[in-house]
Amino acid sequence: MSSSGTKITDWVKPGDKSGEFKRPASSFRDFISTEAGAKFPPEKGRYHLYVSYACPWACRALIARSIKGLEDFISFSVVHWHMGEKGWRFPTSEDTDAEGENVIPDPVPGHEKITHLREIYFAADPDYSGRFTVPVLYDKVQQTIVNNESSEILRMLGTVFNDQLPADKAAIDLYPEALRKDIDEVGEWTYDQINNGVYKSGFATTQEAYEKNVVKLFEALDRVEEHLKNGKGPYYFGDVLTETDIRVFCTLIRFDPVYVQHFKCNIRDIRSGYPAIHKWMRNLYWNDPAFKKTTNFLHIKNHYTKSHTQINPFSIAPVGPLPDILPLDEEVPVVKAYKS
Repeated sequence: MSSSGTKITDWVKPGDKSGEFKRPASSFRDFISTEAGAKFPPEKGRYHLYVSYACPWACRALIARSIKGLEDFISFSVVHWHMGEKGWRFPTSEDTDAEGENVIPDPVPGHEKITHLREIYFAADPDYSGRFTVPVLYDKVQQTIVNNESSEILRMLGTVFNDQLPADKAAIDLYPEALRKDIDEVGEWTYDQINNGVYKSGFATTQEAYEKNVVKLFEALDRVEEHLKNGKGPYYFGDVLTETDIRVFCTLIRFDPVYVQHFKCNIRDIRSGYPAIHKWMRNLYWNDPAFKKTTNFLHIKNHYTKSHTQINPFSIAPVGPLPDILPLDEEVPVVKAYKS
């Protein structure tokens, strides 16, 4: 059950005849700030990130943490990939099926008896009535949640520790002034139609809701493809890596391994249907360690296919596609044939 009394797996509210998945707003919206007297100042070692390798929203924060060189500033730990009736749980010493860096019991001092992420939420707010989501940015000093909205955590990590970072890391600007209007505009429709669009397609409980959202999803992918095809650099905005790349990557790296079959997002796949997106995505994965080391296909495939039993009641994880992501210089047979 969620804190509001509904089942964690009730992605569409029972009784909602529209069949539409409606993502609730995040509840904790404080910020780490450099302002004098700030409730949450940017102190090295003070904050902790709770994440899931399966979750695209959580991996945004992990990628930003790595790109900005914040490994010594913000610790992190990873929940087990399985989401049960109590939500995300912390792995135990008996778990041997969830490999990955920092897939460990809750490491925050004083949390030795905590078994589920929901306990962190209720400790921060005993009257909490939302979902127990990741990422969670946690303050180890005040022992409370700072923020659980991925886009805001991503934006925070891009700037708030700059005064303490080496010059090369401080200079990395994921939200540059000259591109902010474009980043915000792209963020609106990619969030609605791609990041959330895969969920609105996969969790739909009526044919009408599914078809409406899956068509919008692929129209948005067509739009990204056209933009990248006419672009002048390896990133969405040319030669500048921005938060747009991070936000879109985290959904599309999961597309072929999970969303095509599990969420029925199968009008096309990325590797054979979107050559420009495929090239852009592989460039990030293979050429920037921040993207590759935070992508764990075992967690990704197991979480969706073994946690969403209303979609996949026997919890069978498909073997393919193989490989999870193609090398930079390889293509699927149909693309090879076309290029030749």
